[in-house]
Amino acid sequence: MIKMAIFLIDEDIPRSTAKELIKAGYQVLDVRDIGLRGQTDDEIFAYAQKHKAVLLSADLGFANTVRFPVGSHNGIIILRFPNEISTKVLNQQLLKSLSELKDEDIYGNLVIIEPGKIRIYHP
Repeated sequence: MIKMAIFLIDEDIPRSTAKELIKAGYQVLDVRDIGLRGQTDDEIFAYAQKHKAVLLSADLGFANTVRFPVGSHNGIIILRFPNEISTKVLNQQLLKSLSELKDEDIYGNLVIIEPGKIRIYHP
């Protein structure tokens, strides 16, 4: 189970996800609440690094390992769920996935979470 993570939630993640993460004991920052709504990926990434946060997004731009090299950040988690999936199911699957991951699975890595599947890209 992850212990260290502070999550920076991108604006393409449901607001309820932050609430569920906080309920589960995680520290969470939401770009919509800290003046980063509509900002570039580079600005959001820089903020995450400055605050030692794991970036949580559905934006595949953050999965670009040329722009955001694995090993050069605090961790990026990309959620890849169909649009038809309910927010409740998405949040349940995210929390289940996080409970299966350790700090070292996330820190510096790119993690892709899909329904029933976790892929981890290491440096």
